[in-house]
Amino acid sequence: MKEIMIPTIEKINIEGFQRDLVSWFQQEQRELPWRKNKDPYRVWVSEIMLQQTRVDTVIPYFNRFMEWFPTLEDFADADEEKILKAWEGLGYYSRVRNLQSAVQEVRASYNGIVPENPEEISKLKGVGPYTAGAILSIAYGKPEPAVDGNVMRVLSRILMIYEDIAKPKTRKTFEAAVRKLIDHDHTSSFNQALMELGALICTPGKPACLLCPVQSHCLAFESGVQSELPVKIQKKKSRDVPIVAAILTNANGEFLIHKRQSAGLLANLWEYPNFENHAPLQPKREFYKDRFQEIYGVTPEITEPLVRIEHVFSHLVWKVDAYIGEIKEMIDENILRENQLKWVSEAEMAEFAFPVSHQKMMKAYKEKIE
Repeated sequence: MKEIMIPTIEKINIEGFQRDLVSWFQQEQRELPWRKNKDPYRVWVSEIMLQQTRVDTVIPYFNRFMEWFPTLEDFADADEEKILKAWEGLGYYSRVRNLQSAVQEVRASYNGIVPENPEEISKLKGVGPYTAGAILSIAYGKPEPAVDGNVMRVLSRILMIYEDIAKPKTRKTFEAAVRKLIDHDHTSSFNQALMELGALICTPGKPACLLCPVQSHCLAFESGVQSELPVKIQKKKSRDVPIVAAILTNANGEFLIHKRQSAGLLANLWEYPNFENHAPLQPKREFYKDRFQEIYGVTPEITEPLVRIEHVFSHLVWKVDAYIGEIKEMIDENILRENQLKWVSEAEMAEFAFPVSHQKMMKAYKEKIE
């Protein structure tokens, strides 16, 4: 493989950079629950959770996850409903499904020990170059790069790299840079320090350069261009998806919920019955009643509007108009079963995992009826 050349590395005092960065991290690092030890299973779970999610958000999820599944073995044996409930609200649910598949493979193929070999760990489902590097460096002390958005932002400024970080091939440049810069005696601290620096000081937009422990090594700061970096060309605009939904109850005070398909977006999560709105000129209530009757054989009574929610995914935006309604007729048991519908009490709903948008619907519903 052709070596990637980064000429600006020659301008860096690598030993000084390592010393200043690692020393800062060892003194100033945040106390985070996954840093209590270097158990590769805990490191792995934390890194998957932290993808596309803020640290403050992840902390309670991580603590609960470790309470429910304290060992790799416990997680491998868990049923899907429980792992989805543990992940409820974190989004990107394929992450936790892939994590469980990979953990089961570790148990079956590696005697329950997370591999410390780059080739083996990279073959596990859902383990990309960043996750592999994070586990290998943090848990096992291997000098492997763990390049995420924080690291690319930090090093684009330190080394004044103007490559577009939105392009997948650019990651290779930053991985090569980390291999040149990494402190082989403190690989765990070095990689975590780069991430920590990006999270706390070398932030997007206007970095806190006066507080930076490696300011004297930063070529962008020296040239006054730190706010220009990293280069990131915006992706195409996402697609809007209009949806009409309703929280429906019956005479027993039960709620009707629906299980999503086993593949695709938010697979196997539960939701309140909803339909993508393909009739924008028809009143939304009437559209909902017509679609519900067409599919399930009864007509709900839509009593009042509830809330309008916008939920952003990477490639689309759900624009949900939610209502409150009642179903006074019986829905045939075969139709319930065939369409994965279920009547549940409010207490029973706590057992099922819902997408964030539908959690917001229920929150609005409770506020309205109180």
